[in-house]
Amino acid sequence: MEREKERAVAQIDEKKELICSVADKIWEYAELSLQEERSAALYCETLEREGFAVERGICGIPTAFAASFGRGRPMLGILAEYDALSGLSQRGGATEPEPLREGGPGHGCGHNLLGAGALAAALGVKAWLEATGAAGTVVLYGCPGEEGGAAKAFMARDGLWKGLDAALTWHPEDCNEVATGSCNSTLQVQYTFHGVASHAAGAPELGRSALDAAELMNVGAQFLREHMPDRARVHYAITDAGGRSANVVQAKATVLYMVRSNHVAEAVELLRRVDKIADGAALMTETSCERKFIDGTADTVTNRVLEEVVWRNFEALGVPSYTEEERRFAEALWRTCPGRDKTPGIGSDADEAYAAKVRRLRGEPGGAMNDFLLPRYTGDAFSPGSTDVGDVSWLTPTVQCHVASWPNGCPGHSWQNVSCGATSIGHKAALHAGKVLCAAAIDLLSDPSLLAAAREEFERRTAAGYVCPIPPDAVPTIID
Repeated sequence: MEREKERAVAQIDEKKELICSVADKIWEYAELSLQEERSAALYCETLEREGFAVERGICGIPTAFAASFGRGRPMLGILAEYDALSGLSQRGGATEPEPLREGGPGHGCGHNLLGAGALAAALGVKAWLEATGAAGTVVLYGCPGEEGGAAKAFMARDGLWKGLDAALTWHPEDCNEVATGSCNSTLQVQYTFHGVASHAAGAPELGRSALDAAELMNVGAQFLREHMPDRARVHYAITDAGGRSANVVQAKATVLYMVRSNHVAEAVELLRRVDKIADGAALMTETSCERKFIDGTADTVTNRVLEEVVWRNFEALGVPSYTEEERRFAEALWRTCPGRDKTPGIGSDADEAYAAKVRRLRGEPGGAMNDFLLPRYTGDAFSPGSTDVGDVSWLTPTVQCHVASWPNGCPGHSWQNVSCGATSIGHKAALHAGKVLCAAAIDLLSDPSLLAAAREEFERRTAAGYVCPIPPDAVPTIID
């Protein structure tokens, strides 16, 4: 790497204390989707002190922000997330389940690290822009509600991402790789049934059970599963069962549905069928049904040009290294994971030859931490999960990498991830992700041909047009 680029990456190490402090505070706050008041305030205050121009509450979302530095184009966006998950409270650095607060939230997806790594990247790019005087702007976007709120999709509906030349992000994982391929789009809708309360023994004939309607809807959804596309998924949770008295005919019940399919148009069609099941459940029980749109996300669009840029820098920078103490902790945590022996990597699920290559790199029997960079995968890959990064990728060339932040096979949204997110292993992942994204961003700012090639590929892959999953009148909604 040329000298100024090396200095910019080194700047991240010089800011290590700040970056890790932010990661730990966000971990401690553990705020749920669209409720990240303290987390967003911490980022905004930190970025202002570091010389960024900060705009709060962008796109009408109170906990979203944009922090920019530089002048003119190219304009690169770096995406930060910082929301936690309910029910995953866990003591940091523990090797067994140990909630800090029973039923409380925790960072089971590592978003405290994700945001801190994005901050690190933005600080490094700022240092490069200052040192070189080059034209270009870096914008760190605070994107709340990835776990339930899909802020990036609402921002996409408002056209925010169209102004960027490219967007970069990362996600904590159990391996080091450049992400590729497609994922499921998703739509989330809340159904509330309204009935008539009555004494369940004395006058049951006068009651109309909203809980019956919710349960019948769920039964109907089970029969729908045989008739969905292979990649489709339907999940639900009863969020309000109407009360705790069994001798009352429940007058209100609420069920939250998440419908997934590879493309937005397919998810919309599947959701229409779920809507009909809800109507049928209401008809059978003589209740009424109120439908409330929550959020939705699109599938991801691959960009091989950007993937190559990120992978090349990842290869040059290597991967995080670990002390013996860190390895002992990781080993103990790893032993608690039922899927600990899985072959890591997006490509491993799609291509057995690629998986065999990864297994050789892991060695036998393989350790807890994947301390190597996975080979770049360029085949077709698919993830049944969903992310609102997909909506960004439909409006500007977008790339994402993964950095090992917990042991191999730790399941997503788990107490193990929460535990690791407050350790030096997690800190190293955030810092390293920042370096990789910073170095890649500098290449894009330095070489116009890279952005031109990425744009050409983007235009080709998105020729069918973006189908936005967010209705025009929808607003970001906190799930009741």
